[in-house]
Amino acid sequence: MNIGRILLSKKSVSGHNSSNISKKKKKKKKMESEKRKSSRENMVQKLYDTCKQIFANGKAGYVPPLHDIQRLTSLLDSLEPKDFKFTAPSLEFSSTNPPGTVEAPLVTYIKIHECNKFSIGIFCLPPSGVIPLHNHPGMTVFSKLLAGTMHATSYDWVHNHDHQANHYRGQQESRMRLAKVYIDADFTAPCKSSVLFPESGGNMHCFKALTPCILLDVLGPPYSEPEGRHCTYYQHYSYDHISFSDVNKEMKMKEDETRSYAWLEERKDEQFVVLGGTYDGPTIKL
Repeated sequence: MNIGRILLSKKSVSGHNSSNISKKKKKKKKMESEKRKSSRENMVQKLYDTCKQIFANGKAGYVPPLHDIQRLTSLLDSLEPKDFKFTAPSLEFSSTNPPGTVEAPLVTYIKIHECNKFSIGIFCLPPSGVIPLHNHPGMTVFSKLLAGTMHATSYDWVHNHDHQANHYRGQQESRMRLAKVYIDADFTAPCKSSVLFPESGGNMHCFKALTPCILLDVLGPPYSEPEGRHCTYYQHYSYDHISFSDVNKEMKMKEDETRSYAWLEERKDEQFVVLGGTYDGPTIKL
């Protein structure tokens, strides 16, 4: 009988403990869920705080240390449209032009933050929307495709070729400079973020949306006319667009290698017009 009582007591205690453990697990899961939700709600604030730290002493030409670059790219890679309060319907934004219009549809730009050290902003591109080929003088730029599929092309200058090419160029082509292709590919979200630097990494780039796209940009430092960081636009031509037999001979490139190069001409009259969007995402505490 005593043994029976002992066994019964053990069974009762076991059931009671099981009930407590179950409640603790549910409570723990709820706390973890709330913690994850809270963490996601603060992602934009975390982005701002990280940029503020990384670009605290940044000036034109400043390139953050490798560990800071990795820290920011890792954060960008974790971002999603919902962190900025973009929902499925808002991804279908469209500023398409009337039928028969040849111009690319307008792109929307949403400013999240801008100061003299860095800027954070989002480009919303409808299908066929284009961000024309442009440069980033003295700037380090982080880009993250949050949604959609786009084609990206980027270039870096071939510095040791200018004098040689100018010697053979006619007056009409004197404004052209040789550039090497850095990227020429399609990207689909989710994908890794990219980084360009003042003198490398595809400092001049352009984008064309193949579907509705959301592109996050972090510039350090941002463009500034007074400080000489003017945004210049370019027209690109294939390497064999201009017949430079002497130049080709000097460079000693094979035909398939010429695809990795292009001539870029500054466009004096280029104007990239964007629609100004309103940022409705989480508030940033400065």
